[in-house]
Amino acid sequence: MSQALPANPVLVFDIETIADTEAARRIYPQLASLNDADTLSALTAIRTQEAGHDFMRLPLQRIVCISALYIKDGQFSLFSLTADSFSEKEILAKFFRAFNDLEKLPQLISWNGSGFDIPVLIYRAMQYDLSAPWLFEEGERIKNMRFNNYVNRFQTRHLDLMDRFSQYGASRREAMDVVASLYGLPGKTDVDGSMVGELVSNEEWQTLSIYCESDVMNTWLIYLRWLRLTGQLSSTGFIEWQQQSRDYLTGFTQADGRMRHQSFLDEWSLPS
Repeated sequence: MSQALPANPVLVFDIETIADTEAARRIYPQLASLNDADTLSALTAIRTQEAGHDFMRLPLQRIVCISALYIKDGQFSLFSLTADSFSEKEILAKFFRAFNDLEKLPQLISWNGSGFDIPVLIYRAMQYDLSAPWLFEEGERIKNMRFNNYVNRFQTRHLDLMDRFSQYGASRREAMDVVASLYGLPGKTDVDGSMVGELVSNEEWQTLSIYCESDVMNTWLIYLRWLRLTGQLSSTGFIEWQQQSRDYLTGFTQADGRMRHQSFLDEWSLPS
C-alpha cells in the first residue's frame, strides 16, 4: 500500500469556459439586438480594444466543464461535469457537494485556481440559488477554520500550485504546460484552451472532457512532486503514488472499451 497522503480526501480540479453572450448583452447595451454569433464577434472586438487581448472578463466566463480527480483512502475517481448533460447551475451544484460535509472537506488542489477558477466559480454561482458555505468559510462560524480555510491566500486547504511555485507572484507565473513538460508529463497535447469554444460549438464533448481531465491529471502529478519536495512524501511513496496513478488511468476505459487517456499515458515519461 502506498504511503498515506498528508490529506484525505484530495480534490484536484480544473474548469473550462466559453464567453457568455447572454450576460454580455446585459453588460454592453449596444449588443442587445445581436444574435449569439454577432454578439461574440462584437464582444471579442470590445475586449481586444479594452485589454489588448480577447480573453474575456472573468464574470463573462460561462462554465461548460468541471473536471476533478477525487482521491479518498487511496481510491481514485476522475470525472467530468459537462454542459451537454447539465446546466451551468447543475454543474456548480454538483461540484459544491464536495464541500457539504464539514467533517469530510477535501484538500483542494489547482493550477491558477486562485487567479481564475475560484473567482469564476464565485461570479457564476452567485447568478443562481446556490450556497457552498464551507468553501468560503473564514472562521466566523467555525473557529478552527480561521487559520485553515480555502479562502486565505497563504493557507493551504486550497493549494494553488502556480501561486506557490511563483512565491505568490514574486517571480513569473508559469503556464502549467511548461511546468508539466519540464517533468516529463504530457502537458497540453492536441487541444489547448483557445479551442474550447470551437469544441463546444461542434458538440465535441468527449474531446473537451478528456482535455480537461488531462489538465487535472497533470496538476495532480505536479502536486505529487510538490509533496516530495516538501518532505510530505518519501521517495518510495512518490514512486508508488505515480505508479498507482498510472495503473488507474490504464484501467480507465470508455463505453466502447478503449482506454480513455491513452494519449496521456503515451506522452507520460516516468522518471527512472
